Amino acid sequence: MPLTRTTLKEGGFSGFRTLGSVEIMRIPQGTGLFAVLRPDGFEPRFLKKSAAGIFKKKDPSLPEPALAAEWVDSADILYLGKAGPGSKGNRGLRRQIQEFLDFGKGKPPGHWDGRLVWQLANPEALVIAWKELPAAELNTSEARYHQEFVEAYGRLPFANLVQARARN
Repeated sequence: MPLTRTTLKEGGFSGFRTLGSVEIMRIPQGTGLFAVLRPDGFEPRFLKKSAAGIFKKKDPSLPEPALAAEWVDSADILYLGKAGPGSKGNRGLRRQIQEFLDFGKGKPPGHWDGRLVWQLANPEALVIAWKELPAAELNTSEARYHQEFVEAYGRLPFANLVQARARN
């Protein structure tokens, strides 16, 4: 069964708020997965320049043909990522999502996963959802979701440029 908004809800994801209206303090602090989805009727329009912050002196922008090549027409999910505990145990969903949102506002990131989201026009209309999971389950769960997406659509979600792999 393809990964959709419905299957994510059935699988324990919650939130489902637009990027423009999400209240960061309502996002759990624990570790987990998060997904960025397109709302009903959303058609991609690509910006020439990404709104995202510069990473290690590199512009996150891609040319329109490269963005179009990554787009998955029939998919609800645009990006699937994880929020681990970090080396000091003070990370998690709230902090990871805040950093993701800040990245889209032009602040320099610690990484640039999901950067293609910020080259879409009207990203504030996109929807974000999350699922708390124990840290020990993150890598396996993220890899499983990526694999399920690839099996259903033949490729990764739009803004996932690297497929997660479960680590032993």
